[in-house]
Amino acid sequence: MGADTDLIITALKSLPPKPTDAGKQAYSQRMSTAIANALSEALRGRGLSSTRPAPPGSLDSSGAERRMAGGIGDKKVDVTWATEEGGLLLALSIKTINFRDSVTGNYQKNFTNRRGDMLFEAVTLHRRFPYAVLGGLFFFDHGAANDDTTGRRSTFINAHAGLRLFTGRDDPAGRDEQFERFYVGLVDATPFNASVQFTVAGEPDRTVVLDELVDLVAARNPDAYEARDGQLTKRR
Repeated sequence: MGADTDLIITALKSLPPKPTDAGKQAYSQRMSTAIANALSEALRGRGLSSTRPAPPGSLDSSGAERRMAGGIGDKKVDVTWATEEGGLLLALSIKTINFRDSVTGNYQKNFTNRRGDMLFEAVTLHRRFPYAVLGGLFFFDHGAANDDTTGRRSTFINAHAGLRLFTGRDDPAGRDEQFERFYVGLVDATPFNASVQFTVAGEPDRTVVLDELVDLVAARNPDAYEARDGQLTKRR
């Protein structure tokens, strides 16, 4: 992802060391927030200038993430780009699992519940904004790629199998619970070194970039925007 990856890696390096016991949930939330801020900055650099969250004072006094009214309730959304003319145009939902389960030794605990939370968010937003481009990003600690055992695939591969039905919503009349694009990521975060990798759900060998989401926004709003080389511009 080039510069986008650099922003995420910088954000990951800002996190404290991973806790060994207490504070695991707070750490995962801090990681989700750090990634959301990095992706929002990357999108603003691509022409989506009012993307939230943003630093306080850059858009308004807080710059916080938005709470969007949906079709079946409202929801605080990790990353959003909305305009007065078009409403919600792009939203990203982010989840992370950073710790091995002490019993199974893998990273799959709570995956099904968190996937359900993300699918409910997609339904909520798509029912009110059927043309919105929704991106789901589920990040696992890099160890999830190598926690396979005899008779069991790794968490990373199992997550691809469990999410492939929920990516590829290319028609605004498609299934509400499906995301336009769902990605499975691997992260390694320490204050001294960090890495991140994105792959398309169902295609663990295909890496992707934010260009794809920007292109989809332009395709959904052809009279207002065009995309070129990952940059969104207003159509003149």
